[in-house]
Amino acid sequence: MRTFRNRLSALARAGLLAAGLGCAAGAAAQDLLIRNATVHTAGPQGTLRGADVLVQGGVIRAVGSGLAAPAGVPVVEAQGKPLTPALFGGISGIGLEEVSGEAPTVDMAVSLKDQPVRPEFDVTLAYNPASVLVPVARMEGIGFTLLAADAGGAFVAGQGGVVRLDGSADPVGPRMLFVRLGAGASDLSGKSRAAQWMLLDQLVAEARGKVPADSPHALLTPAGRAVLARYLAGQGRIMVKVDRAADIRQLLRWAQREQVRIAIAGGAEAWQLASELARARVPVFVDPLANLPANFDQIGATARNAALLHAAGVEVGFTQGGDASHNARKVRQLAGNAVAHGLPWEAALAGLTRVPAQAAGVDDRLGTIAPGRTADLVLWTGDPLDVINTAEQVWLGGRAMPMRSRQTELRDRYLRRGEGGLPPAYIR
Repeated sequence: MRTFRNRLSALARAGLLAAGLGCAAGAAAQDLLIRNATVHTAGPQGTLRGADVLVQGGVIRAVGSGLAAPAGVPVVEAQGKPLTPALFGGISGIGLEEVSGEAPTVDMAVSLKDQPVRPEFDVTLAYNPASVLVPVARMEGIGFTLLAADAGGAFVAGQGGVVRLDGSADPVGPRMLFVRLGAGASDLSGKSRAAQWMLLDQLVAEARGKVPADSPHALLTPAGRAVLARYLAGQGRIMVKVDRAADIRQLLRWAQREQVRIAIAGGAEAWQLASELARARVPVFVDPLANLPANFDQIGATARNAALLHAAGVEVGFTQGGDASHNARKVRQLAGNAVAHGLPWEAALAGLTRVPAQAAGVDDRLGTIAPGRTADLVLWTGDPLDVINTAEQVWLGGRAMPMRSRQTELRDRYLRRGEGGLPPAYIR
């Protein structure tokens, strides 16, 4: 037990040190000139070779060739290396969970017996900017992530939002409402996916005042009615986790009937409705590694999902299944796999930058390299979609982030050699 506690204490010290590094960096200058980079803007300008990016006050002021550095502004010589916007870490729980198997450290879902449908539940209130997962993701080029409410006691899970991984305590941009449909949520809807639409219709009726608030059959609290009413009025996007084509078809019909803005997460069979999704302007966040059916909702899964959707005009982003919070860095691998199966490289980069920023309503600040945008930038050793390359330096708001994390601190601690040839951690 003592050995376990000692190891836990070592992990905590290393993690807190790495997490605190971002706060220490907050005092650093927010002005710099990055010179002679291959600038992948992820915007209308496309890729600019031999270009410069001027940052002042944490904001991009100019992008072009031959820019002059104002007096006192440090210059970074990129030597032609790729420069991209800071990447999207997927739909995750970074800062909402520390140890997935330890329930007190996980704050992504709510499960209440009385009135379990609580759209007013907002996971961003539990966000911990000092989480050890923040620097782990950040040093891999991840600058922002979408915190998701996970289905706990109801298929309408609650709200989440975008956070920047710069140590800021508060989310940026509007909230999103998270809903799960299909077989994965049938246990939360009377063992039937058909009941999900019945319950959604009732929720809509309640939010629009068609069901008395004191009805014994009401599913929503007054606060829940007010929150859902905002989304029904178009003030925010609803992110729906759904895979089966038949369910996506019903979702599109429901969204059109109720005039709500939606996005899809997962969408293993979304390619079968690509043209309909394009017409409805619904972005889809896919997992390109979903190539074989993991369940009966994914019979039509294919590695070409992203390419087929893009070819039809759908905006494609990326997210991953499994432990997305601890493995946010793998989102680059997902994009690279999509490229290997037909998605254009530029579209894959957009799926890691511009597309998620637009879907979350933060594209006025994040997702592209352009004057007026927040200077969240990454300089890479090579092609960022090839996992052989790494982030050489990350800037968030123009501040150079420490390229260290709990993992690198522990690596260095146990690799250093001391007396007797043992690392210092083993010497009493």
